[in-house]
Amino acid sequence: MTTPGWAQLRQQIRTFESQTESHFHTLSQYTSSSNLSEKPSPEEQNTESELLDLLSKRENLIGQLSRLLDSESALSTSALKQNNLTRHRELLTDHRSELRRLKSQIAETRSRQHLLSNVRQDIADSRSAEEQEAEYMLSERNHLDQSHSVIDGIISQAYQINENFGIQRDTLASVNRRITLAASQLPGVNDLMSRIGSKKRRDGIILGSFIAFCFLMFLWFS
Repeated sequence: MTTPGWAQLRQQIRTFESQTESHFHTLSQYTSSSNLSEKPSPEEQNTESELLDLLSKRENLIGQLSRLLDSESALSTSALKQNNLTRHRELLTDHRSELRRLKSQIAETRSRQHLLSNVRQDIADSRSAEEQEAEYMLSERNHLDQSHSVIDGIISQAYQINENFGIQRDTLASVNRRITLAASQLPGVNDLMSRIGSKKRRDGIILGSFIAFCFLMFLWFS
């Protein structure tokens, strides 16, 4: 297998550096997104994974350039090659730092958005609880008002019944007064009532005596 030369290795590194810049552009869009998911999406994870893979490949190629440069004689080693190698190393270091910065910024953006989302949700839940409590209190107040209305109706009926009893009592008292007055105005009525009562008592005594006599005769002949 032929070992790649300096030009081939540099070409691969420049291709990977270009791809890294493209992936950085894609990843940076997440830092300005206003609707990040709570956890990294598959696309975001894939972009980050590809970036890590590109950085690893570039590091491997830079190592090959360094070994190739070390294998050359001091006379044939040019300052341009050394500068190119240094530049690739510095760019790799910068890109590693840029990846850490983007990841940190995305994490902060995600945390801030979901913190605000949680705060909004807490406020919404609190308002919902207050509305439910207000509805409950209003319902209880309506029930209380209905209970008061029923009690007022019962009290009103009781007053009406009491008033009717008073009217009936007055009516009976008036009738009693009229009877008493009529009885006192008719001559001999009281005496007649007394005689009738006496006759009833006498008839009761006679009937009781007869019954007792019959009972004694029954016992005597039995």
